[in-house]
Amino acid sequence: MLPLRAVVRRVLGAKVKVDGSVVGEIAAGLLVYLGVSREDDDSDLNWLSSKLAGLRVFDDRAGRMNLSVLDVSGELLVVSQFTLFGNVRKGFRPSFNRAASPEQGKQLYEQFVENMESLLGKPVATGKFGAEMEIHALDDGPVTLMIDTKDKRF
Repeated sequence: MLPLRAVVRRVLGAKVKVDGSVVGEIAAGLLVYLGVSREDDDSDLNWLSSKLAGLRVFDDRAGRMNLSVLDVSGELLVVSQFTLFGNVRKGFRPSFNRAASPEQGKQLYEQFVENMESLLGKPVATGKFGAEMEIHALDDGPVTLMIDTKDKRF
């Protein structure tokens, strides 16, 4: 079974440009690269949404990572990233045959964004699905995590 995958970066700010124009921008919060596989479904989206909303990666007053994006009223920028399913076992050119089709990927990506908006109680910034994007981020920490819905021990 293939997972829904997310690379999560704690940032002081991030923005996405398409054709030179900013399409999504946040202040402090989380930059999430979301990869959808062809086997993902609603249960994967719901688990990942809940996990991400409660993920304690922000520092408390004692300097320990004890607070979630909800606790700090942080923002979220979600960027579709099918290359998280790049397979490089053979040769040097990655294969992306494990990624969802563009139609399925877009539908689950948009549903994930809606889930996060509901959980956070505010809009979530996004990139543009399927577009060539230029992403600028100022990491905080750095703190970067990989979350995998099929291997929850990751």
